[in-house]
Amino acid sequence: MKTYKSKAQGSTEKTSHAAKGITRRAMVKGAVAAGTALSVGPWIVKDALSSSGELKIMIWPDYLTKSVTEAFEKSTGIKIKQIHYGSNEELLNRLKATRGRGYDLISPTSMQMSRWKALDLLLPWDMKRVLTDSMEATMLDRCVDAATWDSKNYYLPFVWGTEGLAWRTDKWSKDSGDPSYGDLWTPEIKGKIMGRAHSLMLGIGLYLDRTGELPSNRMIDTYKDEGAMRAVWDVITDFAIEHKSWLKHFWKDADGQINGFRQNGVVLGQTWDGPPTRLRHEGEPITYRAPVEGALAWIDGLSIPVGARNIDQIYEFVNFFHKPKNGAHLANESGYASCAVGAGAYLNATMKKKFEVAYSGGALDRLWWWPVEEPWYAAIRAGYRDKFIAA
Repeated sequence: MKTYKSKAQGSTEKTSHAAKGITRRAMVKGAVAAGTALSVGPWIVKDALSSSGELKIMIWPDYLTKSVTEAFEKSTGIKIKQIHYGSNEELLNRLKATRGRGYDLISPTSMQMSRWKALDLLLPWDMKRVLTDSMEATMLDRCVDAATWDSKNYYLPFVWGTEGLAWRTDKWSKDSGDPSYGDLWTPEIKGKIMGRAHSLMLGIGLYLDRTGELPSNRMIDTYKDEGAMRAVWDVITDFAIEHKSWLKHFWKDADGQINGFRQNGVVLGQTWDGPPTRLRHEGEPITYRAPVEGALAWIDGLSIPVGARNIDQIYEFVNFFHKPKNGAHLANESGYASCAVGAGAYLNATMKKKFEVAYSGGALDRLWWWPVEEPWYAAIRAGYRDKFIAA
């Protein structure tokens, strides 16, 4: 979203993705250049419209709203059939159960892509048919870095968002400065918070790192090896269990976050940015801010399962939602950010205000981008998470 592009999104690649990012970008650009005439030719629309006209997508439930879906169907004649899931684990398990069959598109989160590589359940993208110049360059780089193997790319950007702090402004306020993950564990808010277990634990780690109580290089050291991870996560787990009584509600998906505020008496929560934005749009006294330690940033991209059948419709979908107005429509409806170049110019007042409030004071420069998780990391973290939940 070019209007709100951060320095972090542009400059981090210069250090953390330098050689690898440039090499892979060159590969993508070369493939696109070789097939430019094909990617923009009218044969794509014609082929998609002359088919049976269905696209079966396994996707998070709050992305393709009714009006967004109807706009795509009206423009292309392709009918969308959505199947929803609430976690990346659920998505992985469903595709393993069907051996990659039954769906045309899926939307995994970028940090999960090493697990997909090991499963061999994805088809590579034909980059000659993708309008990559319509995708935010930093987001495309992150996706290509996360999911390129055998010289092929298996992952394209779709939407991005963050996880930070949301609260009822009629029941709690941050008097001064930026909120902190540590605010969740203050005495006055005991019994009135919510979060997703492993995300809460990561937030604890970032908070303890910032205060100097548990140095971890902003939790990056925990991704290096098992010993470093366990040394930090042992302390985090003890802290989480000690404060378990602060929890009113664990959420698993967007509906769980909304219900936490509306029905379960939650006052302060560690949430995705989309649900609080939607609640505020509907008149609820809810606000969302990036914590001082950094909002947790992620990309939910698009991948093709090996059993996909409606290939032409897949490329029509990707190119449609990377047009600026269509990307903005999706962002305005969902509360998340589009990866389409120029979409920022078409955001409505609610989304523009959301960015101003949520990412003020250099918050975009402090985003904490989830690293790609190796299978060993996810397995060990699941053990700590389960211990916290069961306490």
